[in-house]
Amino acid sequence: MTHPPSLELSALEALAGPLLLVDARGRVTAATPEALTRLGAALRPGRPLSEVLGLPGGPEALAALSHPGRGPEGTRARAIALEPHGQGGGWVVLLGDAPGPRESAEETFHGMWTREPAMQHLFRLVEKVARTESSVLVRGESGTGKELVANALHAISSRHKGPFRAINCAALPPSLLESELFGHTRGAFTGAVRDSPGHFRLAEGGTLFLDEVGEIPLESQGKLLRALETRTVIPVGGGAAVPVNVRIVAATHRALRREVEAGRFRADLMYRLRVVPLFLPSLRERRSDILPLAWRFLAQWERPGSRRVERMSPGAERLLRGHDWPGNVRELRNVMEYAFVIGEGPVLHEADLPPEFSEVRPRPAASPPPAPAPALSAETLQAALDRAGGNRTEAARLLGISRVTLWRRLRGR
Repeated sequence: MTHPPSLELSALEALAGPLLLVDARGRVTAATPEALTRLGAALRPGRPLSEVLGLPGGPEALAALSHPGRGPEGTRARAIALEPHGQGGGWVVLLGDAPGPRESAEETFHGMWTREPAMQHLFRLVEKVARTESSVLVRGESGTGKELVANALHAISSRHKGPFRAINCAALPPSLLESELFGHTRGAFTGAVRDSPGHFRLAEGGTLFLDEVGEIPLESQGKLLRALETRTVIPVGGGAAVPVNVRIVAATHRALRREVEAGRFRADLMYRLRVVPLFLPSLRERRSDILPLAWRFLAQWERPGSRRVERMSPGAERLLRGHDWPGNVRELRNVMEYAFVIGEGPVLHEADLPPEFSEVRPRPAASPPPAPAPALSAETLQAALDRAGGNRTEAARLLGISRVTLWRRLRGR
């Protein structure tokens, strides 16, 4: 293996940490001192990087390491091309720290990805609850993936061969919501030209997902409660109850207990829906997931001949990590699509992010300066002292000034 002078390698390591230099054929040509210590005998002259790091062979090894979160599971390395797209210029491979005892490996679970223990704990709960018929209430902010959890509950359950139906309860007025849930008969209202089964009957033998269930108006909550208790529905305009066999998974961004206390939600319905509550963490509670998720979204838009993002600028990474993400994972996906479309070249810069990332946030209003002490004549000062019997603390209170201010005024009079 050929080495640049040891002084240059030590300087590189001081700037970027332990690293390897790899030629265009994927063979290691140099290593910094710490990299040599870590990899030891594995670093033979000219050995392929795939063998040194135990990766799949061929050029795919470097391509897999060119994005954080894209490498093989457990890999703590990242490759940076010395020329665009790695054509002929070789690579620098940065070696990250070894996983700590409290770090978790990444996990993909029914369309959700994480390396956060809290999310992985949620996945285990979903697996456990899916084996039951209990009603589930998924609580989480908008964009956290509540419908993905509902889909996972259905896919793992014994009902997975049945239909999965979803309805957004916040998107419909009360009259239309009841028709969508319970169905209607022909002529039940203007425009009802034929019978409609409704989501309960369409989900027969499967799962019905009631999204934003906290938005259902009170007048419709009683009818939903009756359907859950009797396992029957009465179509709008109909008279006969129709049996239904569905599992209910509901979701809300609201705290239903508070809604009950405020008189906006029925307590008996809450207990019916909230047999097993599941809580989805927000993205700002999953800070270590932000950048890997961003890379995963970027990969979705890369096509042959299109832009290929090979790295992010430190400033862009800082803005992404520090953002509050009120729209959670859904917002992150939209932000990365915007950045991919707007930007150019292999580096994603701060300027590629949406305008709100570059807006200067207004500083909190400064407290107004204290009002100056009123101008007091020598006669006023003396009158206050006389009234207070010479007690300066009491005189200051009478004048509405501090004792120190009174003392200064007395010295200057």
